Amino acid sequence: MIRPTLALALASLSLPLAAQTPAATPIDFIDAFRALSGEHKGVRKGHAKGVCAEGEFVASELAHQRFAGPLFSGQAIPAQLRFSMAGGNPHVPDNTRSPRGLAAQFQLPDGSLHHIATLTTPVFGAKDPDSFLGLLRAQRPGPEGKPDAERVAAYRAAHPDTRPQAEWLASNPPPWSYATATYHGLHTFYLETSQGEKRKVRWHLQPQDGEKGLSTAEMAEAPADFLAQRLAERLRQGPVRFDWIMVFGEAEDSDDDPSRPWPAARPVLKIGTLSIRQSGGEACTPINFDPNVMSAGFSAGNDPILRMRSPVYAVSFGQRLSGQ
Repeated sequence: MIRPTLALALASLSLPLAAQTPAATPIDFIDAFRALSGEHKGVRKGHAKGVCAEGEFVASELAHQRFAGPLFSGQAIPAQLRFSMAGGNPHVPDNTRSPRGLAAQFQLPDGSLHHIATLTTPVFGAKDPDSFLGLLRAQRPGPEGKPDAERVAAYRAAHPDTRPQAEWLASNPPPWSYATATYHGLHTFYLETSQGEKRKVRWHLQPQDGEKGLSTAEMAEAPADFLAQRLAERLRQGPVRFDWIMVFGEAEDSDDDPSRPWPAARPVLKIGTLSIRQSGGEACTPINFDPNVMSAGFSAGNDPILRMRSPVYAVSFGQRLSGQ
């Protein structure tokens, strides 16, 4: 006769791996961010360091004709924005080789909202929440305050979806300014046309000032805080503008894996211009920039990373408001 405990152990061997390994939860991510960046009460658990900005979006005439949503009305849509550094450390140096972010909240004429959240990398750091959580845990600092490089390398070797973003960051310098970087929406969405069809899309914000990265010398010598100052200095010359470029996917292009890029030859369309007119202040501070907040005409793809962002952001937002 097999003992009950042994029977349970044997039975577990026949279960799928997903059934044996608990799925990542929002609290798991909050704990992982704290383990990576330390305890910083009352600030965002991700993209803790940043600067508010204000501007507007105006859709192109072609986008107004082709797409149904109110974002494409052609009117000037007010925007509250936030440029940021990745990670949960509000004191991270601005020359760090890590992604930058741009988030925005658009206030539509009918009172509804539309949010975007972007990174300067063309792909996300992992294919799904479990893989991303494992990467964060592998990167946690050891007793000397630094991650174990061998542990991180072993994890990436076992999880190839975590390599593309890291390889991109290693081969591209950090932005010289928040105004000289391309910001990628990362996830796949579906966009309704004026004829009621749904098109699979990804998108990016392309700087009209052109892309410019830090030189090797600048990376070594740049002060800890320069991005907010450079943005303010640039805005004194006039608005900073980004072309909003929509990329149209084919049937075979992934809508559930933000770590996989689409082929470069996909058709694109400039759907409008995002203009930044001023920076500073605290207008963006109370905003929870959840990219699942979408206006009419947009819907989400099957991306589990995108779905996880809402509950993680909600926990972070609640803790920030309560001073945790």
